Order: sequence, then C-alpha cells, then structure tokens
Amino acid sequence: MKLICRQNDLNSNLSLVSRAVPSRPTHPILSNVLLIADEETQRLSLTGFDLSLGIRTSFEAQVDEGGSFTLPAKLLNDIISRLPDGDISLDDRAGEAIATITSASGKYTVRGMGPEEFPELPEIEEGEVINLPPEALIAGLKGTLFATSPDETKQVLTGVHLKVQQDSLEFAATDGHRLAVVETAKFTEKESEESDIEPADSPITFELTVPARALREIEKMVGMGQSTESVVLHLDQGQIVFEWVNQRLTTRTLDGQYPNYRQLLPRTFERLITLERKSLLAAVERIAVLADQKNNILKCSINADNQEVTLSVDAKEVGSGTESLPAQISGESIDIAFNVKYLIDILKTAAASEIQMQLNDATAPVIIKPLGGVNATFLVMPVQLRA
Repeated sequence: MKLICRQNDLNSNLSLVSRAVPSRPTHPILSNVLLIADEETQRLSLTGFDLSLGIRTSFEAQVDEGGSFTLPAKLLNDIISRLPDGDISLDDRAGEAIATITSASGKYTVRGMGPEEFPELPEIEEGEVINLPPEALIAGLKGTLFATSPDETKQVLTGVHLKVQQDSLEFAATDGHRLAVVETAKFTEKESEESDIEPADSPITFELTVPARALREIEKMVGMGQSTESVVLHLDQGQIVFEWVNQRLTTRTLDGQYPNYRQLLPRTFERLITLERKSLLAAVERIAVLADQKNNILKCSINADNQEVTLSVDAKEVGSGTESLPAQISGESIDIAFNVKYLIDILKTAAASEIQMQLNDATAPVIIKPLGGVNATFLVMPVQLRA
C-alpha cells in the first residue's frame, strides 16, 4: 500500500472509527483499525469493530498502490492528531504491515498486523430497507436518548425502541422513571430483494431495540455532516446497519420484550399548565443549585387562582429558595414534586417556545409536551411529597 492523504481527513475519520475500538479487546486484532486503500476508486477506508459495534468511513486519497493492513488504533490516533496540517504519506513496506507515516514534520513507523484476522462487518442481505431524512433521525435520537437506562441489568432499557410504521418512524426510551416518545416526519420505505415484509396497510411493519451507545455515535456522525442525503437503514432481526455519505455503522439489536409504553400514557387529564419553556428551564436550573443531592426534589405549587407556578427547594443543611412563573392553568390548584434532573433533561430536550404539562393528581404520571416542532411526548413520574 502506498498513498497520500490530507492530515485533517485522516484525523477526523480515524477519530470516528476509533469509537468502535474496544478498550479491552478480547483479541489483539480488535484493538486495531483496518485500512483499505483502493487504487481504482482513489479512496482510503477505515474500519473499527468490537464485534458488536462497527464503524466504517472512507475519504478521497491519492492511492498509488492499493492494499490493506491494520494498525493500533490508539497509537495511530495519537500520532496523526499531533501532526501538522498538510499531506501525509502512508507506506506499508511492500505488505509487511509496518507502516511508514511521513509528514512535513518528520517520519514515524508503526508496526501493525495483516488484515486476515480482522472480522468482517455484518451484512444484511434480506430484511427491510428504510430511507430516512437525516433531520428526522436526529430529531428522534435527540428526543429519546437521554431517557435510556444506564443499568446493564435491564439491558433492553439501555436502548431506544424503534417502531417502523406505515408512514413514520417512532422512537421510544424509558429507564423506568421517565419515558420519551418521538414520532418523526414521513419517510420513504422500500423492500430489498427477496424481502418478505407485511402488507403496506399494516399499522406496524417492524420493531427493534437499538443500543444507546450505537445511536449516540449515529447522532454525532450524522449531525456533523452537511449532507441532505437520506440515511439508509437496513433492518433485520438481530442486526441494524446505518449507511450514509461514505459512512457505515452496524450494531446488534437488544434482545428482550420492550415494555408496552403506550399503556403508560394517560388518556385524560384534570389539569393543563402551559409555560414558556426557556423561562421555566432557567428557573429550575437556578433553584436546583440548592437541591439536596440525596433527594434532588423540586416542589411545584400550581396556583390556578393566580395563574402562577411556584418552584421551591428546601435543603435543610444548605438553605432554601423559591421562584414564581406566570402560567396558563386549567383545572384546580395542586402541589406536586419532581426529581430535578429528570425535569431539566426533559426541558432541555423539548425544543419549543412553550411546553404543556398534563396531569391528574400528585402521584399520577405527568405528561410534558412541546407545543410545536417535533411530535414528542415526555412522561415523568412525580416524587411523593412528605406531609
């Protein structure tokens, strides 16, 4: 292999694929990045794979001799990131997997391994194929990833549940204390060759749960690009592949029955409270400074007579604070309490000028909906107030 590429191209793409390189690999080859130079297409592709999450990218390079080999991801990343802008040449010494890296500042050699033992990224030959606008995918991920569970003992809750419907894609995530559901705009759907999918009038054509770790990478990678091209999702039981603009991410899906989250959403409400989102978020963040780290409880006193919501925190060993905000309140007055962190996460995610809180009593699930923008529904369980 012999090629010349730009330092910033190699550095940015290497940073991406390194996210799929395990910190504690089960096999030495997995700590490496696979490099493939194609003389015909004049492109260099990089691949990282931990047997669960795989990322592949490619970019333009001047390829004088094609070939492939693997190099230690961390060491290569450390070297390339510190090199100056400009051209970098890579040469593997006639297939010996000892890379010579030459830049304007100097020359380095890095010992690698042959590509033979590097595992192939999974391919999906059957199943469904979905073309999704990148903005719809980003909206779905931004609106749900925060609500996934970090508890690996509840593995199915550590991912986002995707429900492919006739004219939309629904994202859902819950950690048992809160729930986020986002329905995207319409997307186009097509079936791959030899695919056996349900009829077009079926309300649901596919469901699967994708690990949050993989989706956070998708959110970063797609969000970094400026392309308006669709993100192509290849779906099959046990596997999902995302492809767009010379990038590819593959991951296993999570096993287990995802909770029937729609049953958790109340259908009727006794109280509706509309507030300006940014003002509410700012007030909650200010008063949260005094929240007891053990309890993290914020009390909301909803006064229907004054059309006002008062936030209060009482941390016995620290102090106390109150803030009041105007609101449009329908229904009777009530006192209710929330976990401050859960409320802040939702208010940061609900990107709209106003939000509406829908509730019944002080112990029932509370729904928060952004008024405008993405079709999102957030549920949070209130905290029981002590008498």
